[in-house]
Amino acid sequence: MSAYSGNAVLRLPRTLFSMDKRPSFTEIQYAFTRHIRDPKNQPAPADVEDRRMGIYRELFYNNVESLLANSFPVLRKVMIDEAWHALIRDYFARHEAHTPLFPKMPQEFLQYLEKERGMHPTDPPFLWELAHYEWVETALSLDTREIDLAGIDPEGDLLAGVPVLSPLAWPLAYRFPVQRISPNDKPHQAPEEPTYLVVYRDRRDEVGFIELNPVAARLLERIAEERDKSGRELLDDIAKELQHRNPEAVIDGGLEIMAQLRAKDVLLGIRMT
Repeated sequence: MSAYSGNAVLRLPRTLFSMDKRPSFTEIQYAFTRHIRDPKNQPAPADVEDRRMGIYRELFYNNVESLLANSFPVLRKVMIDEAWHALIRDYFARHEAHTPLFPKMPQEFLQYLEKERGMHPTDPPFLWELAHYEWVETALSLDTREIDLAGIDPEGDLLAGVPVLSPLAWPLAYRFPVQRISPNDKPHQAPEEPTYLVVYRDRRDEVGFIELNPVAARLLERIAEERDKSGRELLDDIAKELQHRNPEAVIDGGLEIMAQLRAKDVLLGIRMT
């Protein structure tokens, strides 16, 4: 590298620009952030008053803890203070976030629970599922998409036509009944039957959920996967899967389910041909 002054050429030593030696301020920054994230295991930067570091430790942690407590209110309530703060401390120290956006921090926390947390004796067995359920509600409320009825007949025959699932309706299956978990109802083990839900945002931008029976859950699954079959064809297939003695009973019940789901904007109508 050269620096020019008039016609003279001054050649600077390469060692000044070596990437192997970080400037001292960079080292201080790394030490600062390591300590903020994990004050128990990472020493604070030298020559920085602990009282000042304490302000930053408290400020950063409280911001993260408060945001996650507001994003996962039920999870916060069902965990005792000691276990909750140990969980958030571990997340804050270990997880490497891939976005600086605060609204996406709940998704980062969910990824940490799924892929990094591992098993801890203080964690409730429904930890990830409850967190996922609460995240879905937040994700749908922040989704920028709107319900679009282009190419859809909202009043069409749900049996004769091809039903259309709203992009803002998410069918879900959990081992635990996450919609009922509370400080007074904390299951210690999963029931024998899974819980089926659909969480949705309607045209008034209100988020809600519906608990589904296995047939309704299977119907929504088929509607999402097979976008060229009529409602009657889908229900006839389900009747065959169930080996039901009276397929028309399955079709009649399925039509009632689809009508209820359309009233909630889970189904938008039928595809126009």
